[in-house]
Amino acid sequence: MIRRLLLVIVCAWTAHWPQPAHGHEARPGYLELQQTAAETWSVLWKVPVQGDMRLSIHPRFPEACALASEPIAFSVSGAYIERTSIACKGGLAGRAIGVDGLAATMTDVLVRSVRTDGSVQVARLSPSTPSFLFESTPDSLDVARAYTLLGVEHILRGVDHLLFVLGLMLLVRDKWLLVKTITAFTVAHSITLAAATLGWMRVAQSPVEAVIALSILFLASELAKQRRGDAGLMERWPWIVAFVFGLLHGFGFAGALREVGLPESDVPLALFTFNVGVEVGQLLFVSTILVAWAVLRRFLTRAPVWMHAMPAYAIGTMASCWWLQRMAPLF
Repeated sequence: MIRRLLLVIVCAWTAHWPQPAHGHEARPGYLELQQTAAETWSVLWKVPVQGDMRLSIHPRFPEACALASEPIAFSVSGAYIERTSIACKGGLAGRAIGVDGLAATMTDVLVRSVRTDGSVQVARLSPSTPSFLFESTPDSLDVARAYTLLGVEHILRGVDHLLFVLGLMLLVRDKWLLVKTITAFTVAHSITLAAATLGWMRVAQSPVEAVIALSILFLASELAKQRRGDAGLMERWPWIVAFVFGLLHGFGFAGALREVGLPESDVPLALFTFNVGVEVGQLLFVSTILVAWAVLRRFLTRAPVWMHAMPAYAIGTMASCWWLQRMAPLF
């Protein structure tokens, strides 16, 4: 009875916690500028939507710019999208482009501009830096920096992915086997991230997110078995199972990256640096957990026995709620 009550309470709580319910769909805003002539640009503006709510942020162009066509707005796949075009007398080089209202939020906006010569400039705006200068000669360093930071942010906001990594750390006690297991997980999600982002494989995002929740639930059940002294499938072959589930999680990462898009002139660089950012964020998380464990270990030796079983049940409860929330739209 108590376990059922706990499940209901946690599910009700997560229903009002938007990010985990959507897992890897946590996205920044996105502004794309596609040059069509010397002084005209087509504009794509995309803002993530939660239910009927969207952030009150809007792109701000230089005073020399004016609308060249009426905006066309619509909503699709959890995002508000607006398309229009602008005419900027004298061009955009050396002028500031920003996002009004961004300073009052906790989100970021990725800006990508594509010129007629194929060159691309990428900038990442944040509440502390809500504008940037449009460069006349962008370089690949901008792309690498923006997509690396995007990868770090994405993994650190991907609570379900981090919970899976935490479960691996709790389940695998041997340090070298843990390194092998996390490496297998990393290699696997790197493979499917690249394959799905480049269009070599197509998988519907909603079922993927639901099955990712099931993978975390499976890991929680393996933790519970270990507490009872039973050797589960993951305890016997942890790196093999982690590799299989890593393939699945890679599709989740790809869903977020597809929403932002890749610069056509720097696809390999953007994909590589996004993946580097994901791994940097994962290493930061693992390091933080190891430090916290070193600090708390002495206190946990005196903790009641029931507290040692809490991680498995907490992870399992969260995963169950996410699975229910992600399955609901499929029916």
